[in-house]
Amino acid sequence: MPAIGQSMPRAASRRMVAGGGRYLDDHAARGEWHVAFLRSPFPHARFTLDTAPARALPGVEAVLLAADLAAVCRPWQTTSASFPGLVSPAQTPLADGRATWQGEPVAMILAASRAIAEDAAEAIAADWTELPAITSPEAALAPGAPLVHPGLADNRAWGQEWRRGEPEAAFAEAALVVEERLVFTRHTGVALEPRGAVAEWDGGTLMLRLSHQMPHQMRLHLAEQLDLAVNRVRVICGDVGGGFGLKMHVYQDEMAVAAACRLLSRPLRWVADRMESLMADIHAREHVVQARMAVDAQGMITAMEIDDLQGLGAVSIYPRSSTVEAMSLLRVVGAPYRFAHALGRTTCVLQNKVPTGQYRGVGAPIGCAVTERLVEKAARARGEDSWQFRTRNLLRADEMPRISAFGAALHGLHHHTAMDQAAALIDLPALRAEIAAGRAAGRVLGLGVAVTVEFTASGPAIYGPAGVGVAATDTVVVTLEPTGELSAQASISEIGQGITQGLAQVLADAVGVPASAVQVGAGDTASSPHGGGAWASRGAAIGGEAAWGAGRLLRTQLLEGAAALLQAAPDSLDIRDGAITDAAGVPRMTLAALARTMLFRGHEMPQGVTPGLSATYQYRREADPTLANNGVHAALVEIDPLTGLVRVLRYWMVGDCGRVLNPLLVDGQYRGGVATGIGEALLEACRYDQETGQFMSGTLADYLLPMAPDIPDITLGHVETPYPGSVLGAKGAGESGTCGAPAAVLNAVNDALAAASGGAVTEMPIHPMAVLRALGAMA
Repeated sequence: MPAIGQSMPRAASRRMVAGGGRYLDDHAARGEWHVAFLRSPFPHARFTLDTAPARALPGVEAVLLAADLAAVCRPWQTTSASFPGLVSPAQTPLADGRATWQGEPVAMILAASRAIAEDAAEAIAADWTELPAITSPEAALAPGAPLVHPGLADNRAWGQEWRRGEPEAAFAEAALVVEERLVFTRHTGVALEPRGAVAEWDGGTLMLRLSHQMPHQMRLHLAEQLDLAVNRVRVICGDVGGGFGLKMHVYQDEMAVAAACRLLSRPLRWVADRMESLMADIHAREHVVQARMAVDAQGMITAMEIDDLQGLGAVSIYPRSSTVEAMSLLRVVGAPYRFAHALGRTTCVLQNKVPTGQYRGVGAPIGCAVTERLVEKAARARGEDSWQFRTRNLLRADEMPRISAFGAALHGLHHHTAMDQAAALIDLPALRAEIAAGRAAGRVLGLGVAVTVEFTASGPAIYGPAGVGVAATDTVVVTLEPTGELSAQASISEIGQGITQGLAQVLADAVGVPASAVQVGAGDTASSPHGGGAWASRGAAIGGEAAWGAGRLLRTQLLEGAAALLQAAPDSLDIRDGAITDAAGVPRMTLAALARTMLFRGHEMPQGVTPGLSATYQYRREADPTLANNGVHAALVEIDPLTGLVRVLRYWMVGDCGRVLNPLLVDGQYRGGVATGIGEALLEACRYDQETGQFMSGTLADYLLPMAPDIPDITLGHVETPYPGSVLGAKGAGESGTCGAPAAVLNAVNDALAAASGGAVTEMPIHPMAVLRALGAMA
């Protein structure tokens, strides 16, 4: 039975469950010093620091400031040809005289223990002069607004206008126009394992352990900023306790640890605590969106217009740029639907807040929520069922490939198939009857639907023309061991999503061995080949192709060697279940016997026959900048009319991620993504005081996360439309659940509110007070 398509648990699961995981904090270097950072308590301030009191404390080895690290570390600055005119000041490991966001590191303390280092940070005599701070995106654009960075003309970092067709005429001629202003509060990824760094300097070589998604990218940046040859930098990302995009950026604190290690030639350790993580990890998804949709008399969407204001934070994150989120949002708007006219305006502003960056789904959850909210409003205004409205307006499979009105490449999307399967999973007639009965009994129930398109597995055309050093190719190296098993190294990173198990299954089928005989390693730049790591749900779609190519190359080499020994033609032989067989499947010799002969008894090989036991394959997709997947989400919610609290009772999702390599892994990614999306819709928010700019969500008592009782049963369905441009046909799956869940929950809440009071909520996360106001229960 082929391994591809089978539900197999991750090979590492048993080790992890038994407590055998080796995360960053489980590693120690001999003689290491512990690092703590003094971080700005103000969102904007000038400062001077007297470090003498800290240096005098027993156990303190050094206190470093920006000038100290400048001797070994260059500044870095975000630029991209995709965002011409982008304004983003240069960054250094430590702020130098002026902090531009609360939590920015201004000094680092090296000591014998973390406790001593933290005490020393408090002992630094800091003289702070508060400066005017801007946190609201709207306020950042106001005339006369304080500048986030003195010397700039204003706080506008970047903007663009997108136009397709004749949107003004389409809106003027429309039979119906619906519009909405939606506000999305920033939030962050809360990985089980926080960020950190353990650095060692040995004879001109830097070794840095990180909890990171892209070891090779970080290796390159470290070499560039620290003026080292890239082969003098080793980055190790062992077991990683979750990434979600927040661990794919260059952070000041991590760069400071590497720079200080080089400066002092001393092993250093820093691991963030949870308060540091909430304050200093990238945030995401701060947008104010004004949108409208035009519909003709036949109920067909004709045009969409969107005006998006994004808050970037104090800088645009390096190296990809925070503005990627706004671009991702725009291309998702209206993507499932058929319309010809579009107008989009994007404005990105600087603020005195932690920088934003790419986070699970990037801009897709916002673009989907905006689109699906307007779809619901249009259907309700027409007095028709929104399922019917969607079905009529969704693009048919025979209308693709095409470029959407907002410029996105669409291909292989089977929306109607997914809708039909979702309707069957939900049992729409029975559910609607249940909702009607519940409402008659006084319950506040609502059903919400969302149709998604997500753009996954970005290829070289995304960052290459932008001049941004992000690898979009991936490589796998596979070796036949003397015992007949396969060992492989992949450039794709394992961050808990289980991709190494998926690659093992691909290699098993490509060569002809059981999946249990394959071990795949990743995450160490000293042994894994160069590649992109983990981002944009690329593991199966790109890493899988690299694994298949490497496996088939190795298979060819092994058949060549076996044919020479067996005096047979290579095309008359096969590899099945770890053995060389004839065409009928009769075993001729085991792979172990072949490997031992080639390794230890080479004199038995015919002269001139030297097939290798290792193969390398690098995969680069030449067509299609991204791979679009699609899905349908539905949520049933109930509102407590006394408290305004929303409870998700049931959830359904049908996804099409192309060929499914391992249903168990995909289902886990779908369910985890939905849980993330429910948190975005109802709970998670990085809030700031609007007058002082102080961060108000610095603990998990303030930053609320969904817990087990908050997540309902999630019923899943799969549509498999293989991508025709690759061998395996896989697309991305890891972010699909997150892309649709916020929209489905928002629509469900508004469906309940419309039936109960005619009200609506337009801000996420959905706060109970906003729900009570929409119910008319409070002013």
